Amino acid sequence: MSGKAKAFIGAVMMVGLVAFAAAVLQWQPRHLAQFACYLGIALMASGLKITLPEINGTMSVNFLFVLLGVQELGFAQTMALGLLSALVQIFWTPRGRPRWIHVVFNLCSMATAIAVAYGTYHLLQQLYSEGPLSLIAAAVTYFLANTMPVAIIISLTERKPLSKIWRECYFWSFPYYLLGGAIASLVGYLNTRIGWQTSLLVLPSVYVIYRSYRLYLSKLEDEKRHVEEMASLHLRTIEALALAIEAKDHTTHDHLQRVRVYAMELAKDLKVGPADTEALRAAALLHDIGKLAVPEHIINKPGRLTPEEFEKMKIHPLVGAEILEQVQFPYPVVPIVRSHHEKWDGTGYPNGLKAEEIPIGARILSAVDCLDALASDRQYRKALPLDEAMAAVVAEAGKSFDPAVVTVLAARYRDLEKMAQDEANQIPRAKLTRTIKVERGDAPATGFEQTTREDYPHRDFLTSIASARQEAQMLFELSHDLGKSLSLNETLSLLSVRLKRLVPYDSVAVYLIHEDELRPEFVNGDNFRLFSSLRIPMGQGLSGWVAQNCKPIINGNPSVEPGYANDPAKFSSLRSALAVPLQGLEGVVGVLALYRSDKNAFTQDDLRVLLAISSKLSMSIENALKYRLAEDSATIDYLTGLPNARSMFIHLDQEIARCRRSKATLTLLVCDLDGFKQVNDRFGHLEGNKVLRSFAENLRKSSREYDYIARMGGDEFVIIAPGLQPNAVPQKIAMLEEMAAEVGKAVCGADFLSVSVGEAFFQDDVDAEQLLCEADRRMYVTKQQHHAYPRRARMLDFSTHGFRVC
Repeated sequence: MSGKAKAFIGAVMMVGLVAFAAAVLQWQPRHLAQFACYLGIALMASGLKITLPEINGTMSVNFLFVLLGVQELGFAQTMALGLLSALVQIFWTPRGRPRWIHVVFNLCSMATAIAVAYGTYHLLQQLYSEGPLSLIAAAVTYFLANTMPVAIIISLTERKPLSKIWRECYFWSFPYYLLGGAIASLVGYLNTRIGWQTSLLVLPSVYVIYRSYRLYLSKLEDEKRHVEEMASLHLRTIEALALAIEAKDHTTHDHLQRVRVYAMELAKDLKVGPADTEALRAAALLHDIGKLAVPEHIINKPGRLTPEEFEKMKIHPLVGAEILEQVQFPYPVVPIVRSHHEKWDGTGYPNGLKAEEIPIGARILSAVDCLDALASDRQYRKALPLDEAMAAVVAEAGKSFDPAVVTVLAARYRDLEKMAQDEANQIPRAKLTRTIKVERGDAPATGFEQTTREDYPHRDFLTSIASARQEAQMLFELSHDLGKSLSLNETLSLLSVRLKRLVPYDSVAVYLIHEDELRPEFVNGDNFRLFSSLRIPMGQGLSGWVAQNCKPIINGNPSVEPGYANDPAKFSSLRSALAVPLQGLEGVVGVLALYRSDKNAFTQDDLRVLLAISSKLSMSIENALKYRLAEDSATIDYLTGLPNARSMFIHLDQEIARCRRSKATLTLLVCDLDGFKQVNDRFGHLEGNKVLRSFAENLRKSSREYDYIARMGGDEFVIIAPGLQPNAVPQKIAMLEEMAAEVGKAVCGADFLSVSVGEAFFQDDVDAEQLLCEADRRMYVTKQQHHAYPRRARMLDFSTHGFRVC
């Protein structure tokens, strides 16, 4: 209870006690029979009480006898009659056990009202001597003094408007008080002519007034129940419409419910009026209903919208307002829906409203809508942490959003988030059935459509027939040729050439799945370097979404690909993408993506062609990948990942043939690790394997990208170095010796690992085997010298004299 409420209760009690004390001091035993009669009837009438609407309170018809007492009895007797009847009213079949503070407050309030009414009546009698008018004035005074204190304390404790409480709960009874004053005046007139016993004639009036009370309040209860049922019907209709929005945008339903929780709490904090609050409740669920008029591929597009797509998206507030105008809500829902994309600085749409021109409901809705959208997963981006999303909203205060709304939201967003989660857990939301299959119904009455939609209606039928025959021939040739080669690169190169005649494109990329990400396997056309460098996580970007959902995208935005040049400062000419999933026997193996520089460049026919060849292409890719795996296992060393001896001989033959043609130079280095047997003997073969893998990795990193490194077997490695001049070989060998020593220290912690290197240089009259034998012979000569000349002495001699011992 607030301090104001406590102070008011104390004041009422003090005044009531003073009035009661004054009545006690004025007690006189006069008119006892009349007092007893009035008291008995008043006590019976106090049991005829009714429950007041909206509040925990009752009202009886004992006021009629209070007015008779004011006119016929003394102040003390009237006070006793009123207080005793009030006690009966309080304790006669109460709803619950009355609290003492309530009892004392009501009695003190009654004492005050009786004192004021009694004083008013007798003061007017002394001034004007007009009985009926004086009694009517006393009735009005008693009504105000009896109802106002209770209405005031309810307003203070329940924080409701005083005028609303008094008007809805008490003011309707005011005519009955006037009627009671008239009846009491008539009874008083008869008393002066016949005797006070005529007061018994008031009993039928008491019952009539009580029945009138009951009938009136019953009608109020029926109307209230009807209003509640209609409100519930409205709410269920709104939730059903929200489900219709969910059918269009699969991420919307939970978003709408969360926005409703946020918006309603902010409306309370900002003291929004009842009508605007109810309008906001409906608008929070229905503000996106206009998206029913937006194509689904735009709503669910995984990336930024094009200007044309955004123009289509911007119609949804207007369409939503037009739809809801047909409902004729009793509160202003339509203006909120129409304006929920307006901005505080006037840069929003559709009407460019600014500041206070925007309805308060729309200002609240736009802020909470943005916050929840940022904190939720969408097709075009991942959710931000709630704190980061709130920081983004705060940054837009005074620009996009009302600063007052943002201030309240920033202070309460964590509590509101918890409330939204609790409600979502407590109340399961209905979901639309999307997976059920209807078995009955073979075809509609008019049959199935046999032809596809024509994308170019200006073509005549002869051109259409010729194009169809040409397309069928090209598809047949492409499908036939895709299965001819087991080479993946050859298959994809053939695809890029043949496909361009069917579906024009500026760039083509085939992405294959490697460890939960898409990597470009084949790229051709514009922005070759850009697409070749992409690494696209599953589910992200345009191609990632296609691979994860196994659904195609037509005229998507290429810039949504992770790593794509979406910086406005970097120019990229590609504006449209057509991507289809490549689904093989074991699931999705990759994505085929075509790009063009024009916006909305691809047609439904283009998509149809790609879908027609995707299954054949997927199978060809799967076969080529299996062949590559088998081929790699035959030419790759399993331990180090380097080419093996078989692969090395093939490559060396190719390099020798190239050198003969171009008169180029070629250097062959054969490396053998000295001390490797000690590693196996002292530390075990597992540590020996680590030494080989580490040395192989360092060889890769230290060599040029066009050098060829292979493992001959055991601890022998071969380096084929095109263009390496003889005068650079000593420096290369010294680097290899340092590398071997570092690997030994890093893996085994000992400085006994070194390397012996033999070199051979290409000459026109040698072949691959002769070149390798010469390098191998020189390597063994070096190994013998190493045994006779320790490594530390060799390093000292090298650093002193500038040459290597061979």
